[in-house]
Amino acid sequence: MPIYEYYCYDCRRRVSIFWRTISAAEKGDPVCPYCGGKRLVRLVSPVAVAQSEDSRLEKLADPSNLSGLDPDDPKSMARWMRRMGQEMGEDLGDEFDEVVDRMEAGEDPDEIERTLGGGEGGFAPPPE
Repeated sequence: MPIYEYYCYDCRRRVSIFWRTISAAEKGDPVCPYCGGKRLVRLVSPVAVAQSEDSRLEKLADPSNLSGLDPDDPKSMARWMRRMGQEMGEDLGDEFDEVVDRMEAGEDPDEIERTLGGGEGGFAPPPE
């Protein structure tokens, strides 16, 4: 059951159209769900590549990931943290996002830690 993306020349939108089978998509004439237009061209859609846990960790351990990292620059550290968070492929939570956003804005990491209630022992544990 494929979903193909098309560009509609009538309303100038990118649209996704669900087909029940591949043969139906090949034989059928797509119709824009927004304007009813029939002047559509199929687009090449981006693909996702699944990685194993081992390959993700190996990629994270690559020393080239540290190029351009300045531990004394909060913005540089924030960019690195965001990139590593994305590589993990998991949601690291609102607090992580807040810390990275504030560091990207140039805030001092120690001040961020104090305002989040971590004091000198690190970030505060989650409420029970």
